Order: sequence, then structure tokens, then C-alpha cells
Amino acid sequence: MTNTESASVSPQSSHNSHASPAAAAAGASHKAGDQPFFDPVAYGNGPDDSVTDITETAAITHHSTTIGGQKINYTATAGHLVIVDPSSSQPEAKMFYVAFTQDNQKEETRPVTFFYNGGPGSSSVFVLLGSFAPRRIKTSMPGFTPPAPYSMEDNPDSLLDKSDLIFINPVGTGYSAAIAPKKNRDFWGVDQDADSIKQFIKRFLTKNNRWNSPKYLFGESYGTARSCVLAYRLHEDGVDLNGITLQSSILDYTQAGNPVGALPTTAADAWYHKKLGIAPRPTDLGTFAEEVAQFARTDYLAALRKFPTTDSATVEKLSEYTGIDKTTLLAWSLDIASYDSRGNSLFLTTLLKAQGLALGEYDGRVTAINTGIAGKIDPNSGGNDPTMTAVTGVYTTMWNVYLNEQLKYTSNSAFTDLNDQAFQFWDFGHIDPTGAQKGLDAKGNIILYTAGDLAAVMALNPDLKVLSANGFFDYVTPFYQTVLDLQQMPLVSQQVRQNLSARFYPSGHMVYLDGGSRTALKADLARMYDATVSNIQALGRIRALQARVARPD
Repeated sequence: MTNTESASVSPQSSHNSHASPAAAAAGASHKAGDQPFFDPVAYGNGPDDSVTDITETAAITHHSTTIGGQKINYTATAGHLVIVDPSSSQPEAKMFYVAFTQDNQKEETRPVTFFYNGGPGSSSVFVLLGSFAPRRIKTSMPGFTPPAPYSMEDNPDSLLDKSDLIFINPVGTGYSAAIAPKKNRDFWGVDQDADSIKQFIKRFLTKNNRWNSPKYLFGESYGTARSCVLAYRLHEDGVDLNGITLQSSILDYTQAGNPVGALPTTAADAWYHKKLGIAPRPTDLGTFAEEVAQFARTDYLAALRKFPTTDSATVEKLSEYTGIDKTTLLAWSLDIASYDSRGNSLFLTTLLKAQGLALGEYDGRVTAINTGIAGKIDPNSGGNDPTMTAVTGVYTTMWNVYLNEQLKYTSNSAFTDLNDQAFQFWDFGHIDPTGAQKGLDAKGNIILYTAGDLAAVMALNPDLKVLSANGFFDYVTPFYQTVLDLQQMPLVSQQVRQNLSARFYPSGHMVYLDGGSRTALKADLARMYDATVSNIQALGRIRALQARVARPD
């Protein structure tokens, strides 16, 4: 059975803990079988914080929803699993998660998908409340979502009809924390983070008898880099995956801010806001984006290399595609991805400058009054970005409502949705298995490159399917840069490359916040899941690989 167990035990003992009197009293209004839980542990999110409690506790509730005309009964589990140091077997972190598992299913045929956001330093609340869980928030995207009262709704695009869904909060986010003598900062790094998520997944598989289930990862933003590293490390431990979804990818940090990769996104923004210098305006965004990508990798790339020598026809075409006048483009040295001395994106703060507006970096459809800060975002939390401003209120409020009132998990600790400290202390040092490391930055730090990890695990597991999902209006992780990164990753086998597919949606960084894009992405996910679980020979090969070395923790 796939229902996660009601548990309040440590990995080493069967000691039971109990809900608080307040939670027990509240239980009178709950469904029969629901188990509310009040967590008295204080979870700190600072670099040197830790906890001493090693119990695995959870609130368990029962629900139903309808997806595609089918009623689905499911169990929600919100709580902690304890991961251990694989060398000493000593507890090293309590990791908070929320699981949605369909009732009365067989583990051999029921897929399980592990979700997380990025940052680094982000909890999974954004993907949980916005994407494919059984319930989701209602927003006014691409407009500003007005203040409370907010609402949630059953999610007709939920992936629960295809897979059980596990949303993981890395150490230092949510209610996840290191266990003393470990500290949160011990998990803040590319390799350290991937190892902790790996240990969580293995613990979940053991606790819930899911070792033989088809397994998938879904990562967003930095979560895509995490997925590449994690997938390879899971393979090394005998856990071979059936599929990976990379949403809004950043796989090669040396290419962050590459104007060639960013140009099609700026053109998409200009297209949306009707600022193109092209008449008539193209009707199909996808076809137009490919036209601009062709220009970006040919004439535009050549123009950047030759500057300050310029070709008037190329500058004219660049102006037509971006909606920025030629004089301004020349002042920017034709670099459409450049920033001013204050860190403001020149393009995002210029396109609608005459209207006093700046575009959102996370979603160029979103605008806000340009007060001089709207175009500058914090790389982790997105502070001041119009996109995040438009949805932060509804996310914060409805997460508290959903967790406390519907999932029935309560705590005196503050839930850490975004932890800037994790980003500041993050160790980006990592060398992928292929050795395709891209060099050092000005401070001597390794520049993160994880497409090599993806190439390695795809080569080792030729049945692994990978779906790259990208928003046309995402300036943080531009869709065409992802195309370039995947084209250039060190994967030699063209046959294995056929397992990789890319899809593009008229949305931003958080693809699922656009209703039509969310529905389209769900359909693409459903096709991938159906293809992987129906391929009996591939399933057999993956399970044979796992059986060689898999050992319960």
C-alpha cells in the first residue's frame, strides 16, 4: 500500500510522541482517521542552528478530489523524516515534507515523484501550492493578486492521477534542520545538499515500502541543477530513476547572463507587450521565438563579437525584435542582457519606461511601477521583482491556512519559505562525473556546471526519460539558454539523446502559474509517465540495476 504511515518514531527506536492537548481537542471536527499534530520543536534557519530531537512525526489527513472525471481518495502526510550519516548511521537532519498518496494502490505499479524548488534556499511551498498537488492557490497572474481574503481550489491539473507526490524542504528551509552536532550550514552546498536529498529519498522508500515503485524527480530553477547531481548520486547508490522533469533550468552558470541565450526571451516580452518593430505582429509565439533564436546564434552572435564595429542591418533587426531603439542598443554595446551600475536589468527597466513600468524578471508579462528597484532582484528570494510581488501575499497566507487547517500540522516555529542565508553561505564547488568543469570565477570559486551530471546519468541509465519545461517569458533562466546548454552537454549517444524532450509554454519561470501552461505541462507530464510505466522492458532493466546494490537504510 502507498499510504505513508502515521509515525512519531526515531529511526532507531519505537518511542511514541503525542499531539498537544490543543491539537487533540481540535481533532473532534476532523474526519475519522485524521491525526492532527502539534510540533513543539523549535526549528532555526541560521547557519549554525540545529535541533536535538530525532523523532519522525507527522500529521495525517484524508481527502478526495476529482481529476479527469475520476474520483481519487488520497492521504496527505505532513511531517519529518530523519536522515542519517551513511558512514556512522547517526542522525544528522530532520527534513520536513508533505506527501500526497493515492489510497489502495500497489507499490509495484504506482509511481512516486519527489518535488523541490530551487534558490538555493527555497522551500517547496511554491511548487506545492502552485503546480500539481491536489489543491492549489488562485492567483490573478499575470496581474497583481489583491490582498486577502484569498482562496484555494481543487486542482484539475494535479499529477496525483499519475503518481504519488512528495514535496521536500531542504535543510534550513521549511521546518527542516540539522541535528546536533551537525549545523544547517553543513548541508549548504551543491554536493552536501544533493547527498541529504538522496538520503531523504532512500529513507522515504524504506519507511513506505516504495523501493520497487517507478521513481521521478521534479525540480525547478536551482532545483534542476540539484536534480542533475542528485540523479547521478542516486544511481551510484542503486536507485535508478524512470524520469526527471527540469522546469526552468540553470545547468551551466558560466552562461548566466549570456545575451545570445537571453535574446529570444526579450523578444517574447516585446511581443507580449506589443512593442515589436515588426508589422504585422507575428501570430504564433513559438514560431517567432525560433526565428529570433536563429538570428541570435548567427547574426547577433557575430555582431557581439565584432562590436564596436557594427552592421546596420543587424542592429536594425535587433531593434525590431526587442522594441529597443538603435541608439540605446548601441549604448548597451548591443548586450541585451546587460545591467546598470545599480544591478538593474537595462532591458526590463527600459521597454516600458515611457509608461513608468518595469517588467518582471521571473515573468516578463508582469509589470510594476518602476520606482528604481523593481528591475533589481535578489538572486535567491526575488525581492522587489514584480512577479514575486504579485504572488507573495497569496502564497504566504494560503500556505499557513492550508498547512494548519487542512493538513492539520501546526508549530510554534516560523516556516522558512525562503532562506537568504543559505544562498549566502552556499558552497557551489562541484565537479561533474564527466570532468567537464568550466573553470573558476574572479574569486577563485568553481563555477557550477551540472549538465555533465545529467549526461552521465542518462548514459548510464539509457531508459531514463528527461523532460525540459520552459517558459517563454522567463528572464531568470531563459528558455533558449537551456536549449543551448542541453545541446552542448557531453552526451555522445544520439540514441540516448532521444530520451530528452523540451517543451515551451507562454508563461514565466513558474510555468504553472499560467493556467493554460499548467494544463499543457500536465499533459506533457502524463505522456512521459505513461510512456515510462508502460515500457515493461525498461522497467525491468531499471529494477535489475537497483536490485544489484539497493539496501534498505
